[in-house]
Amino acid sequence: MRMTVIGTGYLGAVHAACLAHIGHNVLGIDADPARAGTLAHGIAPFYEPGFDELLTRAVRSGKLRFSTSMADAAAFADVHFVCVGTPQLPGSEAADLTGIHAVLEDLLPRLTRDCLVVGKSTVPVGTTRAIARKAARLAPPGVLVEVAWNPEFLREGMAVQDTLSPDRLVVGVMSDRSDAVLRSIYQPLLDQGTPFISTDVNTAELVKVSANAFLATKISFINAMSDVCEVVGGDISTLSEALGYDRRIGRGYLSAGLGFGGSCLAKDIRAFVARAEELGAGASMSFLREVDLYNLRRRRQTVEIARDLAGGTFTRRNVAVLGAAFKPGTDDVRDSPALDVAAAVHRQGACVRVHDPRATENARAAMPSLDYLPSAEQACERADVVMHLTEWQQYRDLDPAALGTIVRRRRIVDGRNVLPPSRWLAAGWTVRTLGRALR
Repeated sequence: MRMTVIGTGYLGAVHAACLAHIGHNVLGIDADPARAGTLAHGIAPFYEPGFDELLTRAVRSGKLRFSTSMADAAAFADVHFVCVGTPQLPGSEAADLTGIHAVLEDLLPRLTRDCLVVGKSTVPVGTTRAIARKAARLAPPGVLVEVAWNPEFLREGMAVQDTLSPDRLVVGVMSDRSDAVLRSIYQPLLDQGTPFISTDVNTAELVKVSANAFLATKISFINAMSDVCEVVGGDISTLSEALGYDRRIGRGYLSAGLGFGGSCLAKDIRAFVARAEELGAGASMSFLREVDLYNLRRRRQTVEIARDLAGGTFTRRNVAVLGAAFKPGTDDVRDSPALDVAAAVHRQGACVRVHDPRATENARAAMPSLDYLPSAEQACERADVVMHLTEWQQYRDLDPAALGTIVRRRRIVDGRNVLPPSRWLAAGWTVRTLGRALR
């Protein structure tokens, strides 16, 4: 099939390459000529495992092309995926749908034949029906535009796998025709046994925000339990393991630590609460405000632990920060807890040296006041405190005895609770975690 993917940021670029991979002819549209040009040459503008190879093959095959022209989009396809961002509105908790409406206002008047517009972005419930009304107004006479919503469930660092082998496909449709078109698009994935859930558009929108709200709640819950463990001398890692064996609960997202970040969870739960309040259901979602606040509080706790290890002050202290990306497997630093903590430590007077295997350039652009080093060892030279804040495998593999020879003081904060404490303690380190009383 011939289709467009409008908006080739993280979500759109991966979606476009994967659609081409399963056999479709895809035109990616982006308003940024530099991004469109980079992608057209088969060069990934961000780090995502497996994406470089997938993009290169798709472009070389001719199945995937890129343009900045909405006229090209209207002429090329009968199915248009809209993948532009829905950030938080400035000065508000609500989602900013400006990008989506701008796409529609540019695309719809140019259409010359019937088509299906499919939203992928995370949006407040009720958005699809509002878009359908807009489409009826803006489409040329005689052109029928149907609208559907097909939320994405990508994890950065696992985006290619999550697109080609998803846990489920969810589509919100307004007609049998839209359902049939989407089933046809995803047939290669359905053939491999992927569950396909076809529902109304409101439910499809809610599935995405509900999933993110649940995951955020689960993370904040286990982090709250780690506070209790620290007070009573319990071990949050053992507690998490025990809970995870319960099939009603599951092991995923039960790792206590610094908390969640990135471009989705926090802004999505805020927008969910804002929309619920607009609908008169705010009381039902009010607990998500505490989930959000507790997650931010976790960052302050980590700073306080590091300051305590530094002797009660960061003034004239060297602090090594291992990790800048919001999670391993990506170079994304948007709302990164690691970078946020590093900046807070720097503001309190420390000389902060940061290392990250993938996110250094993005971190430097976002937080230029910090020092960035090309290796973990260089970042740790003469450090008074080491802070492990993004759980890259290479940090787990560090030799604490060897690292101990280059720091000034053997003190480490494991903000992700994944370093083997016995090895670090045996090498003479003072180890602090969130949820385990180690000395």
